[in-house]
Amino acid sequence: MNPTLKIESLDHEGRGVTHRDGKAVFVDGALTGELVEAETYRKKPGYEQARVTRILEPSPYRVEPRCRWFGICGGCTHQHLHEAAQVAAKQRVLEDCLAHIGKVAPDIMLSPIHGPTWGYRRKARLSVRNVPRKGGLLVGFHERRSSYVADMLGCEVLPPQVGRLLPELRALVAGLSVRDRLPQIEVAVGDAVSVLVLRILEPLTAADAARVRDFAERCGVQIWLQPKGPESAHPFHPLDAPTLDYRLPEFGLTLPFRPTEFTQVNQDMNRMLVRRAITLLDPRPGERIADFFCGLGNFTLPIARRGAEVLGMEGSFPLVQRGMENAARNGLAGRCRFQYMDLFQIAPGILAALGRFDKWLVDPPRDGAIDLVKSLPESSGPRRIVYVSCNPATLARDAAVLVHTKGYRLKAAGVANMFPHTAHVESIALFERRK
Repeated sequence: MNPTLKIESLDHEGRGVTHRDGKAVFVDGALTGELVEAETYRKKPGYEQARVTRILEPSPYRVEPRCRWFGICGGCTHQHLHEAAQVAAKQRVLEDCLAHIGKVAPDIMLSPIHGPTWGYRRKARLSVRNVPRKGGLLVGFHERRSSYVADMLGCEVLPPQVGRLLPELRALVAGLSVRDRLPQIEVAVGDAVSVLVLRILEPLTAADAARVRDFAERCGVQIWLQPKGPESAHPFHPLDAPTLDYRLPEFGLTLPFRPTEFTQVNQDMNRMLVRRAITLLDPRPGERIADFFCGLGNFTLPIARRGAEVLGMEGSFPLVQRGMENAARNGLAGRCRFQYMDLFQIAPGILAALGRFDKWLVDPPRDGAIDLVKSLPESSGPRRIVYVSCNPATLARDAAVLVHTKGYRLKAAGVANMFPHTAHVESIALFERRK
């Protein structure tokens, strides 16, 4: 008989957490406060992993998942938790990381930023596998905690015009001669066009090409082909499709991008996140501001639009080029410069050579910006730093350096629900130099 467990909290992956016989037990599918029966599927000396078999006392925040493939597909982990409770859980994750990892606490917890929770995912990578025992070709996300592709025919978090195409995509790829040489399809949805990038390891035949063109026209998408690395991706059909871009209307900006380039997956949330970042940073004419890990200019251009001089730094040559193009396109080349720099290898001398900045904006990948913050001088750094993070653990680690060794105060922090129905925590923090 499976044991009965009282769930104490949620961990950073959205699993229920409790303790039994002196060990932590992580329970898939359980929510805080619930009484459940659970089956252990992995035992380790210090912990166990289990899955719910029966819910005896459900949480008041438990809801019916909207997607029929929830629990099988690994794309979402929280659809059974009310949306407001998801945001509250992410705020607690951020607070816990700051307290336990960074040993810091913000003066103010910012109100969470949240927006649409369905049809939001404008960037995605779909896997393709031919699995005869499951009926043939599969297109979708991986199964939860597995390398297998989920047998799914729709997706509630992809934009509707893409999510409903999964059965059509299965039929398309199944009919191609290169179906066993097409491992993934990348999705990129802009404000005016939806792009599907087919990763092909062999060239399309004439018959394949005709099928792909017919699919693109019938389904209203643009198809790109990627025969090698991301830089090899190129438009295939139609060639006269609208430009793939997104807009930041509050700043009067339009930012074109290639479908394989990094952009935020949730553009509604991105607009709100940019607004908050610029409000906290408060760029002004005459100031010199650094934008580290600037990408294609998502924050750089709004900063420049407020009148400041901005240097955007990025470790990808193509994104540096894209940033320069976007600055010119939006009439901001005179206030923006972009520079290639490996920000994971930065040292105090390299940072000093860039000159003095009034303020910083930092938006690193999951690894954070530890070398950058360690390179800060202890007495002459920027008076304000806005740090946008996709990993609360590395934000907390970096916050510890800023607060405990570099003379900064953590003035404010909060979360942005960039990935609803997942455990992903996007956050933003404001640091100010002590007087």
